[in-house]
Amino acid sequence: MIRVAAAAHCFHCGLPVPDGAGYSVTIDGEGRPMCCHGCQAVAQAIVDGGLTSFYEHRETPSRKPQDLIPEALQRLELYDQPALQRSFVQVDGLSTKTASLILEGITCAACVWLNERHVNALPGVLDFSVNYSTHRARVHWDDGQIHLSGILKAIGEIGYVAHPFDPGRQEALYKREKSAALRRLAVAGLGAMQVMMLAIAMYSGDYGGMDDDMRTFMRWISLLLTLPVVFYAAAGFFTTAWRDLRHRQLSMEVPVSLAIGGAFAASAWSTISHGTEVYFDSVCMFAFFLLTSRYLEMGARHRAGAAAEALVKLLPATATRLTAAGEQVVAVSELAPGDRVLVRPGETIPADGRVVDGRSSVDESLLTGESLPRPRAVGDELVGGSVNVESPLQLTVDKVGADTLVSAIVRLLDRAQSEKPRVARLADRVAGWFVGALLIVAAAVALWWWLHAPQQAFAVTLSVLVVTCPCALSLATPTAVTAASGALTRLGLLTTRGHALETLAQASHALFDKTGTLTRGMLQLSDVELLAPDRADRARCLALAAAVESGSEHPVAKALCAHAPQTPRVSELSAQPGQGIEGVIDGHHYRVGSPAYVAALGGREVPELLANGATQVLLGDREGPLARFELRDELRDDADLAIRQLRELGLEVEILSGDAAAAVERVAGQLGVTHARSGMRPDDKLARVRELQAAGFCVAMIGDGVNDAPVLAGADVSIAMGQGAQLAHASADMVVLSERLSALPEGFRKARATRTVIKQNLAWAILYNLAAVPLAAAGLVAPWMAAIGMSFSSLIVVFNALRLKGNGT
Repeated sequence: MIRVAAAAHCFHCGLPVPDGAGYSVTIDGEGRPMCCHGCQAVAQAIVDGGLTSFYEHRETPSRKPQDLIPEALQRLELYDQPALQRSFVQVDGLSTKTASLILEGITCAACVWLNERHVNALPGVLDFSVNYSTHRARVHWDDGQIHLSGILKAIGEIGYVAHPFDPGRQEALYKREKSAALRRLAVAGLGAMQVMMLAIAMYSGDYGGMDDDMRTFMRWISLLLTLPVVFYAAAGFFTTAWRDLRHRQLSMEVPVSLAIGGAFAASAWSTISHGTEVYFDSVCMFAFFLLTSRYLEMGARHRAGAAAEALVKLLPATATRLTAAGEQVVAVSELAPGDRVLVRPGETIPADGRVVDGRSSVDESLLTGESLPRPRAVGDELVGGSVNVESPLQLTVDKVGADTLVSAIVRLLDRAQSEKPRVARLADRVAGWFVGALLIVAAAVALWWWLHAPQQAFAVTLSVLVVTCPCALSLATPTAVTAASGALTRLGLLTTRGHALETLAQASHALFDKTGTLTRGMLQLSDVELLAPDRADRARCLALAAAVESGSEHPVAKALCAHAPQTPRVSELSAQPGQGIEGVIDGHHYRVGSPAYVAALGGREVPELLANGATQVLLGDREGPLARFELRDELRDDADLAIRQLRELGLEVEILSGDAAAAVERVAGQLGVTHARSGMRPDDKLARVRELQAAGFCVAMIGDGVNDAPVLAGADVSIAMGQGAQLAHASADMVVLSERLSALPEGFRKARATRTVIKQNLAWAILYNLAAVPLAAAGLVAPWMAAIGMSFSSLIVVFNALRLKGNGT
């Protein structure tokens, strides 16, 4: 790669170049800096196409995606290049791929529905879902039938812009979206205030008398003040409505545009023809209140999706790579597996890897919800995105880019927030028909009033169009699910499926695996009994056992070696699978393993061991046994609290384990669980789940995600423990990132709270419309009152859902 001198801005798009970025392209014989892999790929394509004159003739770098490429190369086929896809596309099979995109132009829930319906109908698209809270889309397609460029083109054909997800670009999009919304809101607000003052004067003139010339003058001023409100501030409503109508879709923008456009046209005609009624104040107030609700909703939507955005921003832009020449600051995207990286105190770990030098503590709170830093030493795994707290660490990179734990978490969270629960899909279908029904009702109301009181027909019809709000119905579920899943992610419980919260709220039984779920999944030395104290003391026995086990990766070996850092030299190691291991120390043969294996070394009788549910191994030589080591898989610290809280929530708790009866009974006794089954194979566990489901119960299964895969898949909702490879390939509906069982009761509580909030939101949306439409049709609601009611109906739904972000809901 060509290195270039530091530059302030990308030669291609004009955006700032991150410190240490190594992207560059040789253009006309000179190395030019680029800010990212995408700009590098596009610029290289321009050079390869012999179109470098594009850079000579352009007046200024453009930030619009379609303007970053000259006319001859304005082809979305660039996104089909493997080099460009490497940073944002995941290959799932021989030809199936998954990508994360950003959608520009989304204004309401109906836009999400339109995009999903349009793209999912394309041949080769296996799944396309949009997260309304973040405007991020997840597309899964068969590259043998359709390329990514075809999908992007199809999205562009319906009036939206889609491009690969990039954290920096999304943040810029958020800022641009907020700035544009604020400008439109300011124009509508200023126009509404000025027009309202004139309207009050004219209303007063109706009672106190006003000269006709003055009234006409005020109407013309009101018309001029309303022009920027309609044709600038409210322009987005008309654009979206026309786009939807061209594709034979009915969205909320259709009645909104009819109301604003119709009221303005009628008022303008009345002003020109000296008619009796004008509605400039209603037009401006309606636009202002609607834009205010959209702006507040946008802020709430960004906050609801903040958990996913925080995860995306965890990885730093640069890293310090160690080479033979010394330290080299490089972009994180340049790191490759096998690279050696230095991480100083306070710096963020740039990729998943393993410590090769140093000892420190790392803060993983943003990833796992664990508040205390965790110690890390040579050989320990490090997760990209965590923060080094105390001392310098050197690590060898294992995983980069889309393979890292952070990327896996973001993909799973995106999938969960994009997938719609059953109630959300029903609400979307109802909202689509709702708009059509509304237009029919409005036409019927207009006809009735025209026949009975023509002078009020327009105002009443306008109120009917304004007062209703199908968006509240469509927003009821996705905002609640996004806020709740974000809150649980911060607590260390990752939701990976859209139905998880809905099903978890209905669960009546919580079934636990024992090993690795209720227990730590790691054997720990709990007792040492000296069988020949005159020949070896406790320290000597531990040192001998650790030396013999030093060449083994067995869990027993790891537990014994942890208690003897200094061991004598051992040779002639020989392992017998399922029995134990033998070695020679100072000329003496020693064995560690089962009683029969150890006793056979000296030809002695097999000693009897107490059946107490613990794992027991012996150390012995030719003269007989020296010591008995008792090892136990200890309970997690918060297991008892978690089980107790689950029972307080009304859940029936059971333990299903493949371990021996003694070990299972000991754990069940410690936790106070009365229903515990031992010696169960995976198919036995699945049979128990089917038995409960046949009886009408909703079953939640909590397991380690590996050997419990069949029963996790068979349960109504499944929760897997673990990190690393388990998480990356998790098929569970939820994953406990923090390894803390105390996150489970909070998950059940949050799921039930989410169900309650969704019901509240749906009830409010339905009751509001059922009450508002008859009142408006009866002529009891003025247009400006309808504007306020419609705006606040959406805001109530959104802010009610935001209560789920708190830990106390």
